[in-house]
Amino acid sequence: MIDAFSISRLPRIEFGRGCIDKLAPLAASYGRTVLLVTGASSLKQSGAWPSIERSLTKAGLEWHTLSVTGEPSPEVVDAAVALHAPENIDVVIGIGGGSVLDAAKAVAGLLRVGDSVMEFLEGVGRNKRYAGPAVPFIAVPTTAGTGSEATKNAVLSVSGKDGFKKSFRDERLVAEYALLDPDLLASCPPELVAANGMDALTQLLESYVSLRASAMTDALAWSGLEAARDSLLPWYEAGGDQSRARAGMAYAALISGITLAQTGLGSVHGLASPLGAFFPIPHGVVCGTLVGAATRINIDAMLSREPDNPALDKYAKVSELLCGQRFATAEQAWEELIELLDDWTARLALPVLDEYGIKPTDFDHIVAHSRGSSMKTNPIVLTDDEITAVLEQRCAASAGL
Repeated sequence: MIDAFSISRLPRIEFGRGCIDKLAPLAASYGRTVLLVTGASSLKQSGAWPSIERSLTKAGLEWHTLSVTGEPSPEVVDAAVALHAPENIDVVIGIGGGSVLDAAKAVAGLLRVGDSVMEFLEGVGRNKRYAGPAVPFIAVPTTAGTGSEATKNAVLSVSGKDGFKKSFRDERLVAEYALLDPDLLASCPPELVAANGMDALTQLLESYVSLRASAMTDALAWSGLEAARDSLLPWYEAGGDQSRARAGMAYAALISGITLAQTGLGSVHGLASPLGAFFPIPHGVVCGTLVGAATRINIDAMLSREPDNPALDKYAKVSELLCGQRFATAEQAWEELIELLDDWTARLALPVLDEYGIKPTDFDHIVAHSRGSSMKTNPIVLTDDEITAVLEQRCAASAGL
């Protein structure tokens, strides 16, 4: 018996080497005027840009450019909308990492609306209902991590002690097309491969054990976890077929975006929101450094209070998948999963929290702001002390690391 489920809107997906060649014809199908959103300089410095530029020109497209440095803020989005709204943009193309795609998604959603993004931002905005229309948006990821190309939310941040990291979220913001060409990942530096890859892995794991998981998302998350198992470390450690490894992680990241959009996430992402807002710690680093500790705390909490929680069986199954072997007992499987996640964190050189100025005296403030939408789909409701314990395990000052 398969329980009822629903699947929200997804982009049309083009995946595979060389599919970047489809970008210009697809963009031209929406009109002639393009807003091209990129990172500060990485695209222009890559070997892919000359070919993209030629194809856009050949298709008769005129483009305006927007460069996004770091994680986008509401101020950046509002300024971009004010600047480019008079240009009658027909299609927005985002080419870059998750921050670029989030910025492009938000700008596309507001160019024809005119309101500030603060009217719609969850938790800190004015709770106005978004009715669109959005400008058609084409997402072209150049990293393998957030899965933003497949989601309906644009994550925006304001940094500092009183900062926030919140989503502008609506199905009208979903990209019309997501083009995933693994060759575009070739220039990713190792530290970006590590952090983004662990973001994707964490999203897949949290989707799989989420309270809103379904038979369909389980099947997708399982295939993404297989791809991450076979691809992340070989890509980072430059072993084996690098083209195959890049394709595997491009797929894993895409699937992680698809599943999180349907299921929500868990405690790691609940903590990632305040950590990323209050401190200069990259999102993928948060995921990679906390996933082992968060998994341990989740399992211990369920064993203590909800021993029949179905997520316990799911964690055991994931352990056998990632470790590539069968275990005699669930207890052994859980322990091996935690050891594997901790080992990957170490092999990928993901730092402890202290390296970003995070101290035990900050924990209460972080925990108090951790109970957003992601924490609501964690497989068990964690106490404040349990959430604090996740942070303690990855803080050298607390754990003696």
